Amino acid sequence: MTQEPEILFEVRGGVGLVTLNRPAALNALTLGMIRALDARLAAFAKEPTIKAVIITGAGERAFCSGGDVKAVALESKAMQEGTADGALTRDFFREEYVLNHRIFTFPKPYISLVNGIVMGGGKGVSAHGSHRVVTESTLFAMPETNIGFFPDVGGGYFLPRCPGQTGAYLALTSKRIKAIDTVYIGFGTHYVAPDAMTALREELCTMKWDDTETAKAQVDAVIEKHTSEPAGTSEIAPHREQIDTCFAHDRVEDIIAALQADGSEWANETLQAMYAMSPTSLKIALRQIRMGANMPFAQVMTMEYRLSQALMKGHDFYEGIRAALIDKDRQPKWQPPRINEVSDQDIDACFQSLGERDLVL
Repeated sequence: MTQEPEILFEVRGGVGLVTLNRPAALNALTLGMIRALDARLAAFAKEPTIKAVIITGAGERAFCSGGDVKAVALESKAMQEGTADGALTRDFFREEYVLNHRIFTFPKPYISLVNGIVMGGGKGVSAHGSHRVVTESTLFAMPETNIGFFPDVGGGYFLPRCPGQTGAYLALTSKRIKAIDTVYIGFGTHYVAPDAMTALREELCTMKWDDTETAKAQVDAVIEKHTSEPAGTSEIAPHREQIDTCFAHDRVEDIIAALQADGSEWANETLQAMYAMSPTSLKIALRQIRMGANMPFAQVMTMEYRLSQALMKGHDFYEGIRAALIDKDRQPKWQPPRINEVSDQDIDACFQSLGERDLVL
C-alpha cells in the first residue's frame, strides 16, 4: 500500500495549492514537510504564472496542530543522555524559522484557509501570510508554556502586536480561542461561514487575473464577497480592560499579584491556568514578548532560535511533552516548580548568542 505524501502541492489556474496532509496527526508539521514547503514556496515566488498561494489542512479536524514536538522532545532527552547528537533539535527549529521568515517576506498573496485546530507551528505557517480566513470550527492557541516551551514560530513578533495585552494573556495562559476572538486579536483577517469556504477556494482557483491590478487587491475582492460576521460571543472583549491592566507588567510575579488583587472569577480562572504552566516558560515568554515588540521579524527569529536551543538542554520541555503526549498523565513536574525559584540569571542565559550557530536571516 502506497503511503500518501505528508504534504501535497498542486497548481490550479494562477494559484499554488498547498495541503498539509497528516489528518490523523492533526496535520502536525514534520521536518520533511517544512523542507518541502520552504522549497516549493521559493519556486512559487519566482514563477510569474503563480499569482497567489493557498494553504489548508486535510480533514475536518485541523488546519495544523503544531510541530511534531514529540519527536523533537525524544531527541532532546536522548541528547541529554548522550545517546543522540541533537541534529533534529538543531535542524527542526532552524528550518522551521527559516520557513516562517519566507512566509513573512513572501511577495505574493499567501492565503491560509484555517479550518479546525491551529496551534503552535500551525500559527507559524499561517499568521505571517497576507490573508488568514477563519471559520466556525477554527480553534486557535499558543499552548507552548503548557509544555515547557515558549510561543515560538514568530510568536515574539505576532503576540506583542495583538491589541493591548491580549498577546501576553494568550501566551501565559495557553488560552484556546474561537474564530470570533481570532478576528478580535488580528489573527483572522476574514471570517467565512463553513458552507462558503469551498466556494471561496474554488473561485480563487478559477478567477481570471487582471494584470492592471495588484494580486492582493484581486484576492481581497474575492474573499470579501464570501465574508460574513463571525459566529459566537467573544470571551476576550468583555475582559479586555482587566487583561490590559493585569498583563501590563514586565514581571510574571507582578502579573500574578495584579490578578490576585483583581479577585474576580475571571482573574481566579486565569491564575489557575498560569499555575499549571512551566514557571521557566512563563518568564521566558514574557521577556520574549516584551523584547519582540521592538524587533524586526528576522531579529525575532534569531532570538527564538536561541531560546529553542537553550530549552532543548533543560528539563521542562521533555517533561511537558511526557505529561501531555507520552505518559499522558497531565501531571508535569516542573523544575523549578515555583515562579519565585526561577532566577533571572537562568533566564538571561537562554537569550545569549549562540555565536557561529546563531540563526541569521
